[in-house]
Amino acid sequence: MAFNHLPAGAHDALSPFFIRPVTHSVPMADDQLPQSAGTRPAPRAVLGLLAGTADRAARVTHTEHLPPRVGRHADWPRGIREEVVEALRSAGMERPWEHQARVAGHALRGESVIVATGTASGKSLSYLTPVLSSLLDGSEAPNGRGATALYLAPTKALAADQRRAVGELAAPLGRAVRPAVYDGDTPVEEREWVRQYANYVLTNPDMLHRGILPAHPRWASFLRALRHVVIDEAHTYRGVFGSHVAQVLRRLRRVCARYGSDPVFLLASATSAEPALAAGRLTGLPVAQVTEDASPRGELVFALWEPPLTELHGEHGAPVRRTATAETADLLTDLVVRGVRTVAFVRSRRGAELISVIAQERLATVDRSLPGRVAAYRGGYLPQERRALEAALHRGDLLGLSATNALELGVDIAGLDAVVIAGYPGTRASLWQQAGRAGRAGQGALAVLVARDDPLDTFLVHHPEALFRQPVESTVLDPDNPYVLAPHLCAAAAELPLTNADMELFGPAAPDLVPQLERRKLLRRRATAWHWTRRERAADLADIRGEGGTPVQVVEAATGRLLGTVDASSAHTAVHDGAVHLHQGRTYLVKRLDLEDSVALVEEADPPYSTTARDTTAVTVLDTTTEVPWGGSRLCFGSVEVTHQVVSFLRRKLITGEVLGETGLDLPPRTLRTRGVWWTVTEDQLDSARISPEQLPGALHAAEHASIGMLPLFATCDRWDIGGVSVPLHPDTLLPTVFVYDGHHGGAGFAERAFHTARRWLTATREAIAACECESGCPSCVQSPKCGNGNDPLDKNAAVRLLSALLAGAPAE
Repeated sequence: MAFNHLPAGAHDALSPFFIRPVTHSVPMADDQLPQSAGTRPAPRAVLGLLAGTADRAARVTHTEHLPPRVGRHADWPRGIREEVVEALRSAGMERPWEHQARVAGHALRGESVIVATGTASGKSLSYLTPVLSSLLDGSEAPNGRGATALYLAPTKALAADQRRAVGELAAPLGRAVRPAVYDGDTPVEEREWVRQYANYVLTNPDMLHRGILPAHPRWASFLRALRHVVIDEAHTYRGVFGSHVAQVLRRLRRVCARYGSDPVFLLASATSAEPALAAGRLTGLPVAQVTEDASPRGELVFALWEPPLTELHGEHGAPVRRTATAETADLLTDLVVRGVRTVAFVRSRRGAELISVIAQERLATVDRSLPGRVAAYRGGYLPQERRALEAALHRGDLLGLSATNALELGVDIAGLDAVVIAGYPGTRASLWQQAGRAGRAGQGALAVLVARDDPLDTFLVHHPEALFRQPVESTVLDPDNPYVLAPHLCAAAAELPLTNADMELFGPAAPDLVPQLERRKLLRRRATAWHWTRRERAADLADIRGEGGTPVQVVEAATGRLLGTVDASSAHTAVHDGAVHLHQGRTYLVKRLDLEDSVALVEEADPPYSTTARDTTAVTVLDTTTEVPWGGSRLCFGSVEVTHQVVSFLRRKLITGEVLGETGLDLPPRTLRTRGVWWTVTEDQLDSARISPEQLPGALHAAEHASIGMLPLFATCDRWDIGGVSVPLHPDTLLPTVFVYDGHHGGAGFAERAFHTARRWLTATREAIAACECESGCPSCVQSPKCGNGNDPLDKNAAVRLLSALLAGAPAE
């Protein structure tokens, strides 16, 4: 029998690597909120009010204080147009920060560069200043449309927000700068104007991939004059998504060369390790880096918050801790009541909706005007809904927002006083990015990380050094992944015939892949080039977000009204028959999921429970790339095939999470070919660890769950990017085996990172299990919310002994 954990389908660090200042005190509560820096509430006082009772104060496990920092100015380098400098002065910026001037200097010299500094450090002006200068230079050309620039953002919201900011900044420059958004929400009648006349086009990788590059002849004048490509929030391009974007950028460079242009790439990123290296992998070009943040910073008070245990007992008698969702809803309510402008970041769309609903209900009992000042924000909303929320937030009409990481990125939400983060977001870079959304413009801010009841969150709130004393992660992506590269070679061939001269651009794996595509009749060779000859669009072969097909439309059955969409990869778990679906504060029950037509029919309801899908999984080893001995054990990395199927769903009480019942489902299995890391143990090791045959399944299963929970500390992933299976006797290894695999076709680099850091990763896993105070295993150590086997069997103590025996033979890293 196999036991599995399935994947569900990222304020930067304030110094480039380490965060040092620390305090451990929790401020005392006060009846009033003292103000700091004008009329802003002092963050220590806000935390004091939240933790003002003995019960609440006990939930704060650690408080980190980052003091304010004074900024360092510089002069703009020669070459920045005086009109641009005057426009900046009109906007209140007399002189740039040192890092802004350095970025502009690289750009003026024609050098691609990445700026990786803290949130609110002025990264936008770092790249906008040289871009605007270039557009002004081009506007004086006697013929043609003049110089152009392309801006890429990972989300539509960020592109729309940047369009607004550029319009305001460039207003004094008149018609010389003509910014326009070009994405899926752009009306058809506006698109021709953008192609013909806009010189600063803001879009996203999806539209570049599907809309611009396949239609490059219609964009010829724009591409011929392209001087700069801006890639904002570059740290989000990781894993499979980042690998796809890397190939889209190579296709862009190839088409630009066809029209005689060679644009300079300007990238902006949250603080990350080795940003120039990651930017080079992303663009395929040498990239300089600017990482020293010279901007001023207000103080930040960062609290780690652990919800209390309840009197309830869950699966197998494990103690039940209050959910991060309920705790975050309480904190958001308390902050809004006190007029503290707050965003609560939530990991899931459902969680964002639920926190908003709970906060609105509680606010209604305090002041009837307050529920309307709290809302949810997540992907899957219709464009007009997103725009309305962004405008309300920008105006200050909203006091509280419960959002997914769609608002983690650079959308301007200036004026926030506090951020509440419901669960560790998966990477330290994302944690600091979210925390930095408060306290912009140099104001003080409060950030609170509310721990979920899982191994990693529990470990972090009791080991703050893992957050505040460790460098942020490197960005992991693999453009040579054949599952990623193959469809982009087809798309490139459809754009322009593919030649041997293009192989170097697309990477070392391309020469071997092209003949395979030819044999599969996806490409046809004529003379010295390969052509796309099929009727369908080649760009449709590459699903760059890894969403696995056509999004499922969520439709209200009684009216036919479209509520929103759900990614195809999430549909089996999110909108199966009987699922509870939340949208804009309203609760719906899914009556029927029609996979053939990609539609989920729902009706409004008010069930007293939420739903959680359960899966089963099997893994087959396809190829072992490398393996190393760990005493009698083997640690391996290679290709695996994963077959999983949603088989049922649980109904859980709201707030407590208590299981009310289970209902079977009849959904088709899905197969995934990916990369995995796995380890085996021998009979001798089991004997030395005193693990009997009866204890073995529970020991392996518990170790698997905990290792998945801890991997985000060592790879740029979160727990939903990876999956796992444990088997007492696997048919391919003929030994007890634990697998952890990437939840994306072809792999995402996470399992490979696990292989190379296995000793530290599994040591931290063992420590997390051993340190938990529960007797037999709980969500804080070995239970998993995504377990396809209902967390049965699990043997916490045997897992500790098993990992100890395994690590005894591990070589030094």
